[in-house]
Amino acid sequence: MQTILGANGQIGEELARELKRNYTSDIRIVSRKAKKVNDTDMVFSADLTIKEKAIEAVKGSEIAYFTLGLPMDTDLWEKQFLLIMRNVIEACKINKAKLVFFDNTYMYPQDSRVLTEETAFEPIGRKGEIRKEMAEMVLNEIKSGKLEAVICRAPEFYGPAKTQSITNTLIFNAIKENKKLKVPLSDTKKRSLIWTPDASRATALIGNTPDAFNETWHLPVDESHLNYKEFIALASKIYGKELKYKVIPKFVFSIGALFSKRAKELQELLPRYEHANVFDDSKFRKRFPDFVVTSYRKGIEEIKEEQLSK
Repeated sequence: MQTILGANGQIGEELARELKRNYTSDIRIVSRKAKKVNDTDMVFSADLTIKEKAIEAVKGSEIAYFTLGLPMDTDLWEKQFLLIMRNVIEACKINKAKLVFFDNTYMYPQDSRVLTEETAFEPIGRKGEIRKEMAEMVLNEIKSGKLEAVICRAPEFYGPAKTQSITNTLIFNAIKENKKLKVPLSDTKKRSLIWTPDASRATALIGNTPDAFNETWHLPVDESHLNYKEFIALASKIYGKELKYKVIPKFVFSIGALFSKRAKELQELLPRYEHANVFDDSKFRKRFPDFVVTSYRKGIEEIKEEQLSK
């Protein structure tokens, strides 16, 4: 059996579909209010901050995928994320299950360095520190030999359905609402965005590749690394109209942070938009050459089709 811990978000749902399509029908869905993704799924509602519930959630699993997300609330992250990670690691060790940790890039330096699996962690904010600690927990367990695990790391999302990201909010939601698009800080810096279904497909592939474990893998992105100016120009062609946008300077976000909790929570992420953000996925591409990465063109076309169908 393969178990998805935190399966109600976009990554977890797509992962459940991909596992069903290509790997197994023996899938357990775990979340606070678990719901089936596939007809054959088993569901288990659990609060993973409770160690006993985490152990029960993983029981009988060959592989457990940690795709759990929390709202963008630093205080909540500090209270729950590390506790949940400790509980899940312990649950996997007790149940002799492999752990697949779906990770992000918050712990990386937010400058123009090309990011590889070997890039040192240099977080600049509290959320980054928490993600650093979570990743290090997994890496330390791997090093000790007490846990068979793998880290699947993804940059910022863009995509269909439940996908939540700055790009989806400021660009695709704005297109849908016929509003002027917004770009944070710069429209000329290279960006790395991952199509959410690709992130889930790649995670399922790594999770079902035994020799991929005990390592960190950068999940695959469109290699063109378009900047926002180029990305929006491409979207304009696909939507068949000129999509106008404005670049929002840093001081506007700083002012917004005084009045909006969400804007305040975004502050530590802003440096990534000041600099080129190139996410190197060459290790994955070399190991899995047959994996078809969704191009920006195809991804944007799919988002457009989804918007028009509603």
